[in-house]
Amino acid sequence: MSFHFLDKKSLVYSSADPYEVSNYVNQHVGSHNLRLMRKGQDGAVLNHRKLGRVDLCRITYGSEAHVKSDGLSDFYHMQIILKGLCRYEIAGHTTDFSAGQLFLINPDDPIDLTYSEDCEKFILKIPNMLFDEACQEHHWCKPATGIKFSPLPYYFHEIESLLYLTTLICQEAESGEGTPQVHGHYNRIVATKLLTMLKHNVALATPSHQCVSFERLEQYVEDNIKRDISVEELARYAQLSLRSLYLLFEKYASTTPKNFIRQKKLERVYAALMDPASKIANITAVAMEYGFTHLGRFSECYKSTFGLLPSDSLRQRQARH
Repeated sequence: MSFHFLDKKSLVYSSADPYEVSNYVNQHVGSHNLRLMRKGQDGAVLNHRKLGRVDLCRITYGSEAHVKSDGLSDFYHMQIILKGLCRYEIAGHTTDFSAGQLFLINPDDPIDLTYSEDCEKFILKIPNMLFDEACQEHHWCKPATGIKFSPLPYYFHEIESLLYLTTLICQEAESGEGTPQVHGHYNRIVATKLLTMLKHNVALATPSHQCVSFERLEQYVEDNIKRDISVEELARYAQLSLRSLYLLFEKYASTTPKNFIRQKKLERVYAALMDPASKIANITAVAMEYGFTHLGRFSECYKSTFGLLPSDSLRQRQARH
């Protein structure tokens, strides 16, 4: 099988100085340091296109080369070996990639790559935001530590549909006919394709049992607002571990489950105190109804949240009535 990754329409350098090509790569594809293992000819070739928020690059340095970098910051690199060999050293392990293989580099992974003289590769540079958006769109919960792909090699026959998609993206980029909206669709498709085909730490098998359940959890709190709802009760209801529950609330409410419940209770008390149609005996009765048994602490939390004491809310209500 054969795949097409950029042609002469995208040619930027041909028979060029490898260091000149390296400078271009630093600007458009990823920050790195290049060292030639031995002085070679000016045989570097580079093709480059941009499609929406992704960059497409086909490169050969024309000489045995060593590339190092502390990391890609906010980007991932999908790298396809088209010719020759590429040695990747990471976390004390060395993996040799050959023509017909693909691997993916995470943003925080240090890069230590050695290219054979005839090595040619295709690089797809993908901003991490695209993976975040794909997780949000499909209700997949991104781990708190970030999305991490496995550095394992993939063979062309294992990822054939991904390669055809990449070919299509290259053709779209070179056509010059697409609109920003179309490019955006391609960007989202390729991010989703990578998440569904390659190995990583995002759990797709339970598509967001966690993410979907947050709305149910919020409704559960509302339905049981007058009870003393424990964090453990919420975890059982959502069928989540306590750790997963805390991560879920941190992501969607920027607070802990306990604080979230307290905030909802305070909002109910505030509504009752401010609503002229609400029949209340006194502030203590309303506070106790929603589970606030320590009245001094309740008043502090109320003022911290709404900027006034419960008695002030009641006076405002009476003044309006």
